[in-house]
Amino acid sequence: MSSPHEIFDPTASSLAGQVAPEVMAELLAVRSSIDNFDAALVHLLAERFKATQRVGVLKARYQLPAGDPDRETAQIERLKGLAEEAQLDPEFAEKFLNFIISEVIRNHRAISQTQGPEATDLDG
Repeated sequence: MSSPHEIFDPTASSLAGQVAPEVMAELLAVRSSIDNFDAALVHLLAERFKATQRVGVLKARYQLPAGDPDRETAQIERLKGLAEEAQLDPEFAEKFLNFIISEVIRNHRAISQTQGPEATDLDG
């Protein structure tokens, strides 16, 4: 069985045949870099969610709330500052982090419902 990344066609484009070959070549080269960034982002997000999973287990064990508004506010402000330094739109960074936070809270609630305070295994 093939995985999605094995059947991915990096040359897929609605523009094929509509632009000069040298333009298409440059476009595909830049897109190749974007594809690499996207793969790295997915792997980084996976690692981040593994860490937040452990936080969710701790919160369930000690009956802590799924969200931590002070922490979330501090993180958003920190990342907005980092975004500005990196010349990334801070509003985009805030929206992105808010989405991640909402998913983390959803996951923490699910962990709390399934594991509760008797959970002791932080590794899985």
